[in-house]
Amino acid sequence: MTVLGVDIGTSSSKGVLVDHDGTVLATAVRPHAVSRPRPGHVEMDARVWWDECASLARELRPARGPVRAVGVSGMGPCVALTDEAGVPLRPAILYGVDTRATEQIARLEGELGRETVLERCGSVLSTQAVGPKIAWLAEHEPEVAARARRLYMPSSFLVHRLTGAYVLDHHSASQAVPLYDSLAQGWYAPWVRHIAPHLELPPLRWPGDIAGHLTAEAAAATGLPAGIPVITGTIDAWSEALSVDAQHTGDLMLMYGSTMFLINTTDERVLVPHLWSTVGALPGTRSLAGGMATSGMVTDWLRELFGAPDTATLLAEAERSGPGARGLLMLPYFAGERTPVADPDARGLVAGLTVEHTRGDLYRAALEATAFGVRHNVEAMRAAGARIDRVVAVGGGTRGGLWTRVVSDVTGLDQEIRSVTLGASYGAAYLAAGAIGAADMDTWNPVRESVTPDARLRCRYDELYELYRRLYPATRDIAHTLARHQRDASAPRATRAEPTRGGNA
Repeated sequence: MTVLGVDIGTSSSKGVLVDHDGTVLATAVRPHAVSRPRPGHVEMDARVWWDECASLARELRPARGPVRAVGVSGMGPCVALTDEAGVPLRPAILYGVDTRATEQIARLEGELGRETVLERCGSVLSTQAVGPKIAWLAEHEPEVAARARRLYMPSSFLVHRLTGAYVLDHHSASQAVPLYDSLAQGWYAPWVRHIAPHLELPPLRWPGDIAGHLTAEAAAATGLPAGIPVITGTIDAWSEALSVDAQHTGDLMLMYGSTMFLINTTDERVLVPHLWSTVGALPGTRSLAGGMATSGMVTDWLRELFGAPDTATLLAEAERSGPGARGLLMLPYFAGERTPVADPDARGLVAGLTVEHTRGDLYRAALEATAFGVRHNVEAMRAAGARIDRVVAVGGGTRGGLWTRVVSDVTGLDQEIRSVTLGASYGAAYLAAGAIGAADMDTWNPVRESVTPDARLRCRYDELYELYRRLYPATRDIAHTLARHQRDASAPRATRAEPTRGGNA
């Protein structure tokens, strides 16, 4: 028995072919880039998601024995609006890294009430929320909003193209704030009518439920057997958590990727405005989550900026730089910041820079900045009453060792690393295997190693963390002014022949 898992991420789509016991038989990647038409706007053509899924399936189909089931996951929450046939009407607006809807967040807060939204939905309105982005489209692209009939995210769009089904999982829906009632676990009709009256929102399933079966058309496109089951799937970070068995009360998953994501599994709702309380990936579970707007995105940017040959070279140079990056301190808010700062106009900053600093120092400072951001989120979770008993690391950033060691040294947390750290695509395959038979994660993906903090570095990192926490409020007003200048500089300019039409992306 083999199963296929496909994940649509921010910087690439990944596929994995997995045997019945969890053994990875083959993997494939399709790099891609998001579009940034204006500061704060981050988009992607949903048709790329399907093209890359089909391409991955064709490459990974086994030489012997058919694929028995397909699992999917993807970045989110996203806003991909289509007509009634599922044809995209514009590029999808991505998750919290897209910060365009700040005015709509403020307006909806005033109309619905901040505390009322928190109580009903589990989270306040933020750049992560779906509702304000739909409202932005209604104001800035009314012709698109008028034609829109369906709302997709990457996982549900793949399900639609694979099976013809129009469904969404409960977890993804719980991030579609304020359209989903977290207490009743269903769409909240009054707010749906208020914000998205033209949309026919999808029926809801759980991520591991079978959404449908592969159509003949999809079989021809993918090379997979027609009629095999396809699971509903979910948002990538929650699929990542499943991939390493971080799904029990007290577990904390750290996802090392383009963005850093943290998911703490709880047995009841924990409501706090500067974090996200969501429905869990499995029935009966809840999550308290946090997310940084950048992490690997910054290190990738630095690598491109430096023209470095590969990541391994920069990691070696960062290792030589040593703890504290020779007196550099970075704020990693290069795309604003999500939790717990919740400031789309926050900006990146490097303090202490001199002409003597090297690219290795800057790379080390970026790794440490991410670690300080993790510590900030962990402290916010614990202050809200969350229990953290076990930390499991996953994602591409766990390779090489330095990044995970820096995070343990800064936070004081032990981290468990499983044998397979592919992440969301592997979690999607695990759910697919579970849909057609038993899949034991301890058998599928046993523990490989543990990362423990170096006690000798604690005092030094405590001092740097205090400076890190002081740096943002000390420079916030300047960052906000610069963010405004950036928006003004990129705003479309009116001309006599063609006046500005209102900020279409």
